[in-house]
Amino acid sequence: MSARTFGPPRPSTCTPSRAARELGLKRTEFDLAVHLGHIRTVPDEGGGGGRRVERAEIDRLRAEGDFPESLRRRVQVVGTAEGAALLDIPVGRFGRLARLGLLAPVMFYLNRYRTVVWLYPAEEVRQFAADPQNAHLLTGRTPQTLRGRLAAGVDLRARNWRGRRLGHLLRQAEDPWARAGAVAALLAPVEVAGVVQDPYERACLNRFRPAPPGHGAPGSPSAHLVERITTAQDADEIGWLRSELARSVAEARDASPAPRPAVRRAPRAPRSVARPIPPMAPTVTGRLEQWTVVRSTADTAKHPVPAPLPAEQPAPNVQPPAWTSRSCVRPPRSAGRPAARHVARDNGPVGAAPPGVPRGLRAWLRRRNPRPVPPERV
Repeated sequence: MSARTFGPPRPSTCTPSRAARELGLKRTEFDLAVHLGHIRTVPDEGGGGGRRVERAEIDRLRAEGDFPESLRRRVQVVGTAEGAALLDIPVGRFGRLARLGLLAPVMFYLNRYRTVVWLYPAEEVRQFAADPQNAHLLTGRTPQTLRGRLAAGVDLRARNWRGRRLGHLLRQAEDPWARAGAVAALLAPVEVAGVVQDPYERACLNRFRPAPPGHGAPGSPSAHLVERITTAQDADEIGWLRSELARSVAEARDASPAPRPAVRRAPRAPRSVARPIPPMAPTVTGRLEQWTVVRSTADTAKHPVPAPLPAEQPAPNVQPPAWTSRSCVRPPRSAGRPAARHVARDNGPVGAAPPGVPRGLRAWLRRRNPRPVPPERV
């Protein structure tokens, strides 16, 4: 096998700054040309989310007639005053046409008074003036229907700018999730959460969601004003974007589901082995043959021992007799070792005590050493 792997040759590309210099454009003009779709870009294969321009695209633009004046004419923008001069109408009428949505802005910025300044493509303004169907809008009285909409406070400049931005983001999106993120970029986070319920899909959507254009420090009044412009405000626009977002997310889900963490099963706990229960020690309520009763000769003569029961018949559960002392009860001994016999220790003769005489060690000592009788007192 070869040590090297040869693939198809990659097209030669360059950075946007170098492409702008070779095309004779300023960087803002180059960005506007990309935003309008006049210059095609490709994703940067090196990573980082940047864009690059192929050498073939630069050669195509340079091969056009009257280059670079034709390209500069297409990226030229005008404000309200310059646009009114191109249409040869008052500035107020130009502003009313823009609020009615007849002229769509392509850029905006905030001046030092925090006022929004809209910019329009000069080529589109010339095309609007050259169209015969718009002649009644440039001269004479504004139609009654349009005047009623203006009196109601309609202003479609921000909405038309959002439409242009959505088209630009969709042209650059090359992945189903990237197209869904482009639609989500014009909705508030609350609206996105209402459409996409799965948190893992929302995380994947936010990964491909383009950042809004930055104007001012975060949290400043300028940033809040720009956020209001870049986010859908009208109810019909929000409803349309929500439906488009749901459709885009469904297509992205079918193409490649959102990544999720791997499910790890907990290891099973080892089963404990049952241990045998140790045998219980004998109790005093056991069988009668388990106990050995040792009595003295006098007790044997007075109370004879009953004959043992046959081995095949179980012995009844009989409690020891009341006259048996605790010291006479002994636990059973092993079969191999004979039980020791109890020998009564007494210095005197063994026999039954006369009736009425106390028995025991103290009585025996009294009988052995009687107390001296004291003399009678006179």
